[in-house]
Amino acid sequence: MRILLVTGKLAEPLVREYGKGCDVFVTPVSVAAFLTPELIVRYLKRAGVKSEDYDLILIPGLVRGSAQPIEDEIGVPTFKGPKNAIDIPQTLKALKEGFKLSREKPADELFSFDALKKVEDIRNKTRNKRYIEKALKKPGNVLIGNLPAGKDFPARILGEVVDAPKLGVEKTVEKALYYLREGADIIDIGMVASEANLDFVDSIPEIRERLKDNGFDVPVSFDSLNTKEIKRALDCADLFLSVDEGNLEELVTEKPVVLIPTNQREGFFPAKPWERAEFLERLKEMALDLGYRIVIPDLILEHVPHLARSVTAFQLYRERNPDDVLLAGVGNVVELYDADSVGINALLAGIAKELSINLLLTTEVSAKARGSVRELRRAIDMNLFDLPKDLGFDLLILKEKRASEWRFEPAEEVVEARERPVELEPIYFRIWVEGGRIWINAHRGTETVLTVVGEEPNAIIDTILERFEISPRHAFYLGRELERAKTALNLGRSYVQEGELFPEFYIGP
Repeated sequence: MRILLVTGKLAEPLVREYGKGCDVFVTPVSVAAFLTPELIVRYLKRAGVKSEDYDLILIPGLVRGSAQPIEDEIGVPTFKGPKNAIDIPQTLKALKEGFKLSREKPADELFSFDALKKVEDIRNKTRNKRYIEKALKKPGNVLIGNLPAGKDFPARILGEVVDAPKLGVEKTVEKALYYLREGADIIDIGMVASEANLDFVDSIPEIRERLKDNGFDVPVSFDSLNTKEIKRALDCADLFLSVDEGNLEELVTEKPVVLIPTNQREGFFPAKPWERAEFLERLKEMALDLGYRIVIPDLILEHVPHLARSVTAFQLYRERNPDDVLLAGVGNVVELYDADSVGINALLAGIAKELSINLLLTTEVSAKARGSVRELRRAIDMNLFDLPKDLGFDLLILKEKRASEWRFEPAEEVVEARERPVELEPIYFRIWVEGGRIWINAHRGTETVLTVVGEEPNAIIDTILERFEISPRHAFYLGRELERAKTALNLGRSYVQEGELFPEFYIGP
């Protein structure tokens, strides 16, 4: 295929490097983002490019507008390439494999869209009524409320509302809705240890109805060690966590229960993987003999320094019981490790995929665990493919998959930057974030004269410049701080004016 790559003058070296095997047409515009379809048509015609010269034209992904006018005027199929030259090889490879590019969307955005569409196709398949009915007849699948789970379905996420009675109904519903919008499949009502909040148990039907009113008809699980609470909840919850040897005989139900290898009353917990697996197998047999219908084993995923032994216990149990639906609480590992949750959640979701752990319980109690439900959702989606790599979507938040070579030739004169003393101005500003928005107070002396609120730094700074006369240096300072505030909002971090968002950990390239 004869392909022509259109670019600007500054990006020419990179486009030639990454577009080997293609012709490169360099327009007289320095930055490719400043090109328009009309300009490209003019330059191509001036250069004498004809319909018979090429099979395909790729324009920069950053060009605004559609590539259709170029195709209409030149007579060659024209599409948008990637935003960055480094992604040209991936685009060319995709073309050879029959991938369809767009005249409106950049190629790299299409890769992500295409991968996410495949994820949605898989999800839709597993939502099909006939598929569900057929799968539930096979071992390894169960029905939790109205939600099928097991080896023929994507892993399901339980979002735990910790200490729900302390939050009350309103805050519990608010937290549950947040989890569901982030990607949770089941809401887990976590009770308060060593308390008996029977009145709150009676409010679970109301919580369920409030979720339905907001468009979420999902199962509700109940997490408690208190026998009285569990008995009270038998009629209003769909799944019961933390049933063990100590309360097994008191809580017989046909609804699904999560069985753990402990005796909380006697303080017994087998540490060795093989002991844990065998103990849980015995408990499962006892439960089925007592009349439990659906038992979901949980080998208990421990935090570091006992993570490896608990994963080994899961592996031993899975090898011996290939058709059991399993649950693992991943939130405990995240909460007790001072590292970014995104990588930990990705790895634990990968382990769960390998061991066919079908239910993943998590929570977002501490600030460092915020976003865990969304991270698990993305990791589970990635694991729907054979290899969670080069999918078009990922969990790379702090780091990047490929380093972009973005540099230009310096001018003849190069000067070292030097900071000058700042002159105080009569107006000053205080910035903070709240409710997903950026707020900024304008002060004269001790008086607050105006508050500006918005989501976008450009809109805020434009509004400020309409109202106040400030120096270019002051405007630059505000722009920098507003962008920092925006980044904090995007990452769910706290923001303090003039404070660094990230610690100095990585030094140099």
